[in-house]
Amino acid sequence: MESVGNQQKSLKSLLDEKKDHRRVVLLYGRQAAQGHLIDQQQIFRAQQAGMDEREIDVIVTIDYEMTEPDRQYLMEHFHFIPSDDFAGYLIGKDGGLKHRFTTPIATNELFALVDAMPMRRAEKKH
Repeated sequence: MESVGNQQKSLKSLLDEKKDHRRVVLLYGRQAAQGHLIDQQQIFRAQQAGMDEREIDVIVTIDYEMTEPDRQYLMEHFHFIPSDDFAGYLIGKDGGLKHRFTTPIATNELFALVDAMPMRRAEKKH
């Protein structure tokens, strides 16, 4: 799992690098110790093989570590609501928002969303 706060890159450039290569689950928490954020990371770690199989990277953003340009990017492209304590965004390889959630998502639900994507179905054929 990557943290935007530890990166020298903007959130936009980090997501642009992954576009066409990896799917991304972008997690936002008001605080690093926010319960839903911790729970979601543990859920994903427990199913790392399924995350890897589906080429899903997880990026964690913490409110107080975010730059204003990153915050604006989230609002413009992913309908980010600054009042949320926790939010998750499933971003496809095409860079588009596929699903937004405000409570932790089970991996079987996440995997079903990804497996239903046309690009993922094509990947499974090969």
